[in-house]
Amino acid sequence: MKITLCVGDVCVPPKCPVVDIRSDKVIIGEKKNVCTLTRSQFEILRQKILTGEI
Repeated sequence: MKITLCVGDVCVPPKCPVVDIRSDKVIIGEKKNVCTLTRSQFEILRQKILTGEI
């Protein structure tokens, strides 16, 4: 599943960051500026966001 993080009504797909959720990893970023997390690492990040820690 890919989720594009556009700002407002402006969406330029190659320039907008993307969260690409795969079965074994999650890739976050745009073009060559990406961060790859394992699903476990992504779950930790998700929980910290949901609890307001970050």
